Amino acid sequence: MPAPLPKELRARFARLVGDGLSGREASRRLQVSAATGARWARQIRRTGAATVAPMGRPPGTGKLAAHVAFFQELVRQDPDITLFELRDALAQATGVTEHHSAIAGLLKRLGFTHKKSRWLPPNADPRR
Repeated sequence: MPAPLPKELRARFARLVGDGLSGREASRRLQVSAATGARWARQIRRTGAATVAPMGRPPGTGKLAAHVAFFQELVRQDPDITLFELRDALAQATGVTEHHSAIAGLLKRLGFTHKKSRWLPPNADPRR
C-alpha cells in the first residue's frame, strides 16, 4: 500500500489555497494531481486542514471478527490444536469457511504464539 503524501506538502497546499488559489492551480504549482488538489481543497474548506485519512480496513471487521470468542475458547481448551482443526471446527459449528492463514493472522493479533519444538534423541545434549 502506498504511503500518504507528506504533511509538509499538505500544509503548503493549505497555505496556497488560503492565499486565494483554486485547488487545481495549487495542485499544478506543487505538482500534485488535479484530483488530489480538488479533494484537498474540499477538505480544507470543510475542516480547515488537509489531514491524512486512515488507510486499510477498519480494525475489528472482517469475516472472522464475530468468531473471536469461539477461537479463544478452542485454543484455551486445547493449546496444541492445529490451524486446520480450527478451520474445520469453525466450518462445522457455524458453516463459515475460511482459509487457515486468515485464522493464523487472527490468532497472532489476539496474542497467541507458536513455538517450534525440536525433537532431540534421548541422552542428547541440547546445548550442542
